[in-house]
Amino acid sequence: MATQAFDRTPQCPGETPDNKVVLEGYKAGKFLLGKCKDTGKLFHYPRHVSPFTLSNNVEFVEARGTGEIYSYSVARGKEPFCVAYVKLDEGPTVLTNIIECDLDALKVGLKVKLKFRNSDGDVPVPMFVLA
Repeated sequence: MATQAFDRTPQCPGETPDNKVVLEGYKAGKFLLGKCKDTGKLFHYPRHVSPFTLSNNVEFVEARGTGEIYSYSVARGKEPFCVAYVKLDEGPTVLTNIIECDLDALKVGLKVKLKFRNSDGDVPVPMFVLA
């Protein structure tokens, strides 16, 4: 019998000065990455300081929202769900949930695409579905 991912409403992320740009992107349906302007490297979670150089020479760029499952774990219980690392096509790896799928069919390397899920507040949360 296939185990379906529990369809729960995620908690709204709290806004801070460092993530305000990112959350505004989510509200506009955009998944943003940080880009270090000194090195050209992309990173997630986007913030105003580069993890590569510790400079604030950073810009925010929109990701395509596609990638593949790098690693995952399925919590099986009354309300099963999947937590996964997704390696984006742009390079960075993000911690997320895989939703709307048969949890028994998941495997490393499967292609996924971004889907925003409404939260219990005014900011949607980025998650991924099988592509």
